[in-house]
Amino acid sequence: MTTTTAMVIGGGIAGPVAAMALRRAGVEAVVYEAYSGTADGVGGGLSIAPNGLDALEVIGAREAVERIGTPIEGMVMQSWTGKRLGEFGSPAHLPAMQFVWRDELYRALYDEAVRQGITVEHGKRLVDATDTGDGVRVSFADGTTARADILIGADGIRSTVRGLLDPAAPRPRYAGLLGFGARTSSSGLPGTGGRMHMVFGKRAFFGYQIEDDSSGGWFANLPRREPMTRAEAVSAGADEWLRVLRDAFADDRTPATRLIELTDPAGLVITGALEDIPTVPVWSRGRMVLIGDAAHPTSPSSGQGASLAIESAVELARCLRDLPHDQAFAAYERARRSRVERIIALAARTNSDKAAGPVARVLRDLLMPTAMRLAKPEKFTWQFEHHIEWTSPAAVPA
Repeated sequence: MTTTTAMVIGGGIAGPVAAMALRRAGVEAVVYEAYSGTADGVGGGLSIAPNGLDALEVIGAREAVERIGTPIEGMVMQSWTGKRLGEFGSPAHLPAMQFVWRDELYRALYDEAVRQGITVEHGKRLVDATDTGDGVRVSFADGTTARADILIGADGIRSTVRGLLDPAAPRPRYAGLLGFGARTSSSGLPGTGGRMHMVFGKRAFFGYQIEDDSSGGWFANLPRREPMTRAEAVSAGADEWLRVLRDAFADDRTPATRLIELTDPAGLVITGALEDIPTVPVWSRGRMVLIGDAAHPTSPSSGQGASLAIESAVELARCLRDLPHDQAFAAYERARRSRVERIIALAARTNSDKAAGPVARVLRDLLMPTAMRLAKPEKFTWQFEHHIEWTSPAAVPA
């Protein structure tokens, strides 16, 4: 049976992309967002890798994202002493990754989806979903219901749809780090030449990029044994966190303390605990399926979270274009699972280095220069070169 209608639960990054891709595949999709308004001004900085840009090209949204992005020509790794350990970047034959602020990425994708005719309904918090055999019927907290041929869960790391598919689904895993970040309009620092500097600090991890006009942005990952929700972290107050961050980077020979001192407390982005799920066992059941962080949540340390979500949304639409929903879901999962779980595992190892304790930190600082000298950038090319063959028919899974 051909899929003609879909409900997409979640209006963040993956949701609007999925709806646009589905429309190109001949499936009409409505996006249902739990919050009553748009997410303007919410979230810190992130990167869109070349593979994410490639997937956005399929749905005609690449230019919209590049307009609000800042190219990252390379990533310079440093120790807390200021020593340069090495540099990585996108392969020369691929476009530069883009640094974007999440609220601007959200708005760019939201506006593009609306421009393409996608309906987004707000204030629709999912309560329940029932597979009726010939479709899915959902109930929302406001008392309304909806129905379509399939249901797509794009509702993030704490996905309601995931819990409906599999009540025993694993919970998010804490990475031992809290996240913070801010923009700076006038740092007084020289530009970093389009390069993001990543510093394994003495007590915490710091990243920053400065443009030629001295504007830019920074982020920090602060080790903490016990996790905190975003609400708990926010309640501690921006002034207190800025003080904690200044202390954490006081011994580092980097611009970290200067950038933190220049930060207006009102502009501090507090993201809370960094989390992932190594594997989500159940991606689909019946007429319901997961994408993005609902299916494969990776911590921000991967630099691939948004790009993987975009890839999965487009790949799912391609499979639904060519196959009945049950075969499409299986083909989609087969195409995606090994790739995303490999990247989740790599990010987890990076988190371990960021959250190293006193002894592990000494070993890290001793071994990392040698490891960086021996590392070959081409080993990471597989992440960036991924291409979805949109024009090729999706294969029936074995």
